[in-house]
Amino acid sequence: MGIEFELKYRATEKAQQAILEAFAGEWKEISMETTYYDTPQGDLSALRYTLRRRFENGVSVCTVKTPAEGAGRGEWEVNCHSIEAAIEKLCKLGGPEELMTLAQKGVIAVCGARFTRRALAVEIPGGVAELALDKGFLFAEDREMPICEVEVELKEGPAAAATQFAKALAEKYSLEPEARSKFQRAKSLRG
Repeated sequence: MGIEFELKYRATEKAQQAILEAFAGEWKEISMETTYYDTPQGDLSALRYTLRRRFENGVSVCTVKTPAEGAGRGEWEVNCHSIEAAIEKLCKLGGPEELMTLAQKGVIAVCGARFTRRALAVEIPGGVAELALDKGFLFAEDREMPICEVEVELKEGPAAAATQFAKALAEKYSLEPEARSKFQRAKSLRG
């Protein structure tokens, strides 16, 4: 199982620009188009699972995330042409087996996100974190919500170092913690 550990913050465009200018290096730009799925009855959301298909610069990546301690989450992903085909592969990688059973009811698109991510690998004490600047919007049905945020995702090393780095960044650039995932916020737009 992969464990994702990330901290997310609301930001202004001005703060994002200041961060871009402050951190030297080769920022990768990734166009993200995400569709989030659930069963028609909402079984996955009830378990706090996130099932998504995301195009990252045109490459289809399917992911399932599950709850874990603190800011961590279980995460499995596979390149696949459809979410239906990905479910079995995700379970074979170690994703929750009940996903297969629940998905037999069918899965439907419930909401989504379109944004541009600028990402940079940053050295932190004892490891590496990805610093990501996301700007775009979340949507569900006919509603949209703009997003402008900063994420710090631990790639290797101690979670405490990533937390310390993120807190210092938040303080310096007046970033506000964001407790809800993109999926949770997009889903809240449903009527």
